[in-house]
Amino acid sequence: MDRVVFHIDVNSAFLSWEAVYRLFHLGGKVDLREQVSAVGGDMAMRHGIILAKSIPAKRYHIKTGETILEAKQKCPELILVPPNYRLYEKCSKAFMDILRQYSPDVEQYSIDEAFVDMTGTEKLWGDPVTAANRLKNQIRDTLGFTVNIGISENKLLAKMASDFQKPDRVHTLWRNEIEDKMWPLPVSDLFFAGRATTQKLLKLGIQTIGDLAHADPELLKIHLKKHGEVIWAFARGMDVSVVQSEAPANKGYGNSTTIAFDVTDASTAKLVLLALAETVGTRLRAAKVRAEVIAVGIKSHDLRYASHQMTLRNATNITTEIHKFACQLFDELWDGSPIRHLGIHTSRIKDGINMRQLDMFDDTDYEKLEKIDATVDRIRKRYGIDSVKRAAFVDSPIDHMSGGISREKRSVDYEKIGVK
Repeated sequence: MDRVVFHIDVNSAFLSWEAVYRLFHLGGKVDLREQVSAVGGDMAMRHGIILAKSIPAKRYHIKTGETILEAKQKCPELILVPPNYRLYEKCSKAFMDILRQYSPDVEQYSIDEAFVDMTGTEKLWGDPVTAANRLKNQIRDTLGFTVNIGISENKLLAKMASDFQKPDRVHTLWRNEIEDKMWPLPVSDLFFAGRATTQKLLKLGIQTIGDLAHADPELLKIHLKKHGEVIWAFARGMDVSVVQSEAPANKGYGNSTTIAFDVTDASTAKLVLLALAETVGTRLRAAKVRAEVIAVGIKSHDLRYASHQMTLRNATNITTEIHKFACQLFDELWDGSPIRHLGIHTSRIKDGINMRQLDMFDDTDYEKLEKIDATVDRIRKRYGIDSVKRAAFVDSPIDHMSGGISREKRSVDYEKIGVK
């Protein structure tokens, strides 16, 4: 039986979800999707980038990931709304729940897109195009936002198809359609062909996906190494990956934060690292795993980035231990430049069994530390993350649970900003 894979992508997800919420729950009259609008971070908190944009904003060449300042220069009348990740998480869950009505094989690829293996569902939902239109319309009519659905026999081609004309469309990209529908596209449109890769391909005279498909794979391997072979295969529609309904185990856990001010002293930087160790340690313990490698990353005020890592003698998920090693790495790495951004990342993940080697010169009571962390985790889970806070963070501008999605992005005071 031929495989049938859908790729479903929410159109301008964050902006669409914000627009629907304002229209149907807050009594708003203006549909942000029809305006030159965007979801953007807080410039004062130095999260000032465009996270999502409306289709009308594309006419001004406003791009996701550019700074708010750059976007405003292109269109001074740009309507900006703050992000609300708590809302996005609810919308994403409702979206995924509908997808699971059509097939048990749903792979959530990101907060706003998923792959669905529809192989063998024809007797339930009809042919692939009929099923896709039914799914697309159900999402629009039930949840209020639109999606694009790409259909093919593998994930790569389905994803490429969903990026064709938007919004609220269904597109197919079967193997016999590759030559007409995919090969004329610019090579930058190919999945996995990032900016640097695209520049190298253009220098080789490869401008379209078709050019890449007909290029010498050995030449690509010389200039792009293994990645050259991968994108050559993608250009020819080759992909053997399967829809994974269960997410694979994490290979690493980490968090980072952009600080609202330049940090110029080690004590403040280490307080930020303690806040990051809190969140990283909490995530490791929740997953019942330990990390054997810890890394610290520093981005300076001029956006230079440096990182340093170490392998631990004993894998750990203890907050104070993670912080201790992070501080050690920081001392070895920092050159004294003002710090804009800090991160802690872990890898070489082990199961949660404590196999700590005994050290006659270390009198630390690790069992006690683990019990303290477990107790704090339970209290925070029941009463909220602010129910227990280390004394070092009292009257400090540093959030005691930093990293990931910052607090100002998790909710919005709509009465304060007003909804039109």
